[in-house]
Amino acid sequence: MEKKKITIAIDGYSSCGKSTMAKDLARDLGYIYVDTGAMYRAVTLFAMQKGLFNDADGTIDSTQLQALMPQIKITFAQNEATGRPDTYLNGQLVEQQIRSMDVSSRVSTVAALSFVREAMVAQQQAMGAKGGVVMDGRDIGTVVFPNAELKIFVTASAEVRAQRRYKELTARGDKVDFQTILDNVQQRDYIDTHREVTPLRKADDALELDNSNLTIAQQKQWLMERVEEVTK
Repeated sequence: MEKKKITIAIDGYSSCGKSTMAKDLARDLGYIYVDTGAMYRAVTLFAMQKGLFNDADGTIDSTQLQALMPQIKITFAQNEATGRPDTYLNGQLVEQQIRSMDVSSRVSTVAALSFVREAMVAQQQAMGAKGGVVMDGRDIGTVVFPNAELKIFVTASAEVRAQRRYKELTARGDKVDFQTILDNVQQRDYIDTHREVTPLRKADDALELDNSNLTIAQQKQWLMERVEEVTK
């Protein structure tokens, strides 16, 4: 008898490695992976392309963005070379652009807008309607899929997360400063946990995973054991 396909919701703080974890888990299980953080990053990139940010103070023309929301369609397609999904904004591959510090420093502002979250949640729920989905973000277990069979809440110290981000960006050839990244991580934590609309919080029935000191292999084993418990 084939195991039933469940919905797996992975929430947690920025730069905890949620996306890598969720992508690997989806691939190992043969599930669909949806990167919700990439969706908010793609909306941010769209707003930047349309010149909706005020560079002087970092504010956004939310009225104009709301009017343009129906024009935004975000999709994912498997990249055969990497074995992972790439993000497309209105049919254009944007995987590299959405990972820049320019987008990182603006995404929390965009993600805090209620009309953006409503539009993205609707797209996410449509993607995950049939199960067999791994989704990660900030409010998957609390808002998008409150009835998900398995909910994981990932955390790690701000310093560990900043170090991971620093290594990721320098490996890509970006010129970055560790303190700037640490400040960005702490600022995003504050915004994510204090925003009015669906703030980041651990769902009551979520399992907490602190991966500050775990290897990738240890983390993978822990996740597979949790999946096994729910699907057996």
